[in-house]
Amino acid sequence: MPISLHLGTKMSVAISCNPLPRALYLPNVGSMIEVQEIKLDPETRRAWRNDEELTLSRKEFDLVHALIKRAGDVVSRDELMRDVWNATFYTSSKTIDVHLGWVRRKLGDDPRKPHLITTLRGKGLRFEKA
Repeated sequence: MPISLHLGTKMSVAISCNPLPRALYLPNVGSMIEVQEIKLDPETRRAWRNDEELTLSRKEFDLVHALIKRAGDVVSRDELMRDVWNATFYTSSKTIDVHLGWVRRKLGDDPRKPHLITTLRGKGLRFEKA
């Protein structure tokens, strides 16, 4: 008979006598960043939307992490190029735009009416707190 273990982050895990499949690991609750319906664990480089795990590439994860760790603040494109791509200059913002499109799609964020990542023309991007 399974028992329920509450982890304190609106997440419960059932424990039974059967071993867990290798693909199922518990998130590291201590390092978890949660903003709106998005959860991010920087230590394990895993992300969830409404408790459903997302598949993000390395750069997609880095982009979301750079924005979500500063949720509510504007992050400039220069800062994103430095933090995500380790570049001090760039000739085109298409790199950010392309990755941002992929990230928005995976997060379920509509670019025409964004509720997670907002573009502020001439300033940068902001991950909205609510």
